Amino acid sequence: MPTLGIAPLLGAYFRRRFAAAGLVEASVPLDGGATTVHCWRFPPGTDGATDARPVLVLLHGFGPPATWQWRRQVIPLSRRFRLVVPDLLFFGGSSTSAAARVSEAHQAEAVAKLVAAVVPPGAARVSVAGTSYGGFVAYHVARLLGPGAVERVVIASSDLLKADADDRALLRRGGAERVEDVMLPRSPERMRRLLQLAYHRPRRFTPGFVLRDLVQYLYSDKVEEKKELIKGITLGNKDKFQLTPLAQEVLVLWGEHDQIFPIEKAFEVARKLGPNARLEVLKDTGHMPQEEDPKRFNEAILNFLLPAPKSSL
Repeated sequence: MPTLGIAPLLGAYFRRRFAAAGLVEASVPLDGGATTVHCWRFPPGTDGATDARPVLVLLHGFGPPATWQWRRQVIPLSRRFRLVVPDLLFFGGSSTSAAARVSEAHQAEAVAKLVAAVVPPGAARVSVAGTSYGGFVAYHVARLLGPGAVERVVIASSDLLKADADDRALLRRGGAERVEDVMLPRSPERMRRLLQLAYHRPRRFTPGFVLRDLVQYLYSDKVEEKKELIKGITLGNKDKFQLTPLAQEVLVLWGEHDQIFPIEKAFEVARKLGPNARLEVLKDTGHMPQEEDPKRFNEAILNFLLPAPKSSL
């Protein structure tokens, strides 16, 4: 029986936005079928000869699937790019039977294999944009594939220097004992607190039944696997991860009032990413600038990924 409530209706509407952007839904088997990545992608059969738009991969953050997090980007960006928008492993329809705990580096490997599977051979380099947890993955994709395959990188609202002290500060702001209690809300009260942390201007009042519906629809699937994803994050573990500058041009985008990853971390991340990185702060937004100010967010991405040609004069 179909689930009743506002969340399924919103989910259906967001999927229609992806379809209206000219994207098609696909489930792509990888690793001999051990891994399946669900994605929305430009139609098969289009290549550089028939479609001159460059390829852009959009990677969502921890939480709802890609259709919820990139819904305000796909239509304007699809006019200029061939989009590939996957659900990361254990989100939406993506999963793996791999025995090892999945880290952001493993997520990047799956994204790289997806790109190889859906982007025609001989295509020009792709660009990658990730928000929050997706920014962790985007960084690893850029480092894994290198500048020969990845042209430009957007890291949005993503603390690549996250350490234990940052997690403790987040728990104080979120009034929780564990990161999973903040990022995987299991009650209307926890859902309300997450929205307050994620948005600079959250709705003044959201009824409890709506929050309960969101928890049930968005945060009840693959819960144990997502807890393992949180434990599998290698950022802050000096034995497993060292942030090094990227060879690609990098845009670091950040909301001025981010309460998940505070704005001071944006300056540190941009410095650590090296001379090819530049920072743009979006005023009056929080952790979700792509939703709170999609016009400026989209303009920032377009201006960075499609810079105006330099004058020869």
